[in-house]
Amino acid sequence: MSEDADAEDLTHTTDEGDVQMVDVGDKPDTNRRAVAAGEIRLQPSTIEAIRDDQVGKGDVLATARIGAIQAVKHTWETIPMCHQIPITNVDTDFDLREDRIECEVAVETTGKTGCEMEALEGVTTGLNVVWDMVKAVEKDNEGQYPETGIESVRVLEKEKRPEQE
Repeated sequence: MSEDADAEDLTHTTDEGDVQMVDVGDKPDTNRRAVAAGEIRLQPSTIEAIRDDQVGKGDVLATARIGAIQAVKHTWETIPMCHQIPITNVDTDFDLREDRIECEVAVETTGKTGCEMEALEGVTTGLNVVWDMVKAVEKDNEGQYPETGIESVRVLEKEKRPEQE
C-alpha cells in the first residue's frame, strides 16, 4: 500500500481489515468491452506441426478457443473478488508466427462492472491449453521446456458506454 493510501481507500477491505467484495448494486448497467493479449513461445517445428494439424492430441487452436471461452465464462469462480457478470460476446484470435502464437481475447458484457479480468483469464487459459496440447513435442530430452514460455499478458483496452435508452 502506498504511503498516501489508507484503509478508507481500499475497496476490497472493511474498516476492520476483512476482505470483502465491492458492492456494485447501485451502479448503472453499461455496455463494457475489454481486450487482452499474450503469447506463447514455441519451437518453430511445433508451430509447423500446429499449422499442418499434425499434433497428436488434435486441433490445437480449436481446443484453445474452447478453453479461452470457458475460462471467460468461469472467471468469477477463480478470481476471489470477481463478480459473476453476464457475458454477451467473446472473440478469440490466435496468430501463428514463426516461433510463437499470439492470442487476443475480446470480451463484452452489459452490467455494473468491467470485464478485463475475464479477458485476461481467456488469454492465459487459451495459452495454457496450447501448451498442454503441444507439451509432448516441446519437451527436450530431459523432459524440460527450455524454449517454451507464456509472455506479455496484458490488457490492451477497456471501454465503458452507457446503455442506450
